[in-house]
Amino acid sequence: MNKKVGYSIALIAAIVAPFVVYPVFLMKVLCFALFACAFNLLIGFTGLLSFGHAAFFGGAGYIAGYALRDVGLPFELGLVAGMLAAAMIGLAIGLLAIRRQGIYFTMITLALAQMLFFVFLQAPFTGGEDGMQGVPRGKLLGVVDLSSDLTLYFVVLAVAIVGFAVIVRTVHSPFGQVMKAIKENEPRAISLGYDVDRYKLLAFVLSATLSGLAGATKTVVLGFETLTDVHWSMSGLVVLMTLVGGLGTLAGPVAGAIVIIALENKLGDMGNWLATLTNVEWFRSIGESVTIVTGFMFIVCVLTFRRGIVGEFASLFKKARS
Repeated sequence: MNKKVGYSIALIAAIVAPFVVYPVFLMKVLCFALFACAFNLLIGFTGLLSFGHAAFFGGAGYIAGYALRDVGLPFELGLVAGMLAAAMIGLAIGLLAIRRQGIYFTMITLALAQMLFFVFLQAPFTGGEDGMQGVPRGKLLGVVDLSSDLTLYFVVLAVAIVGFAVIVRTVHSPFGQVMKAIKENEPRAISLGYDVDRYKLLAFVLSATLSGLAGATKTVVLGFETLTDVHWSMSGLVVLMTLVGGLGTLAGPVAGAIVIIALENKLGDMGNWLATLTNVEWFRSIGESVTIVTGFMFIVCVLTFRRGIVGEFASLFKKARS
């Protein structure tokens, strides 16, 4: 019952939010929240640390942008094209990476993702270092014009809800229970007769596909795609979101995405407000130090909030009830 109430409150807040906050900022938060949730499905519930998820996020963005701008596909098929591209990239990387464990798995995903980065750097349709510009939003089902930020926001919200629902359903399914078993004790899962590599590959491809959905949606929202989304630093950013919010929790990556994206977009405004309030001009330059602030937050979370924001609140709530 508590979860249902929580989901209802979150949904009401999401519906009201675009009338209070800039819709494009909210859509960006939703895309990164879905990306973080997809990544958390792999690391938080299967125990696989991928450092190459930028390949799925940015790769889907480029393919969706190409499908919409150059091929002329409608909005829905553009997202599907991005998802399928991410799924195929995930399958290719997963087949190679799942043969190894621990740091070796992580480094293989990083290496292969960086190879893809250079592919997109040289590919003629990506625009290279200038990025892919002028991606149209199109129309939903050929009828609803998505040029309005408010209209597109509710479409993006629906996409994020569907993606989140798939993750929740997966986690609570028999397949999700096997994923958790692999994370907790892989040798025991093998002894019980489960084809562990097959389950890992399925989890990897599902995570890649949902990451692709987030990346494709972000490209439509912003109207462009750049190399930043396929760079290794994007993989690091989604790791940070997940850890700050709460690893292995359903709502944690959402909270982490909100915090990190808010810092990236609003830290400069916050610095100007502090400078006006305190007459200390140094605060005006704090917007240029986003990486320092997020790095500091990461250190604080690792040292004091090991469960992340949502994990710590959940732990305190359980203690209060007991």
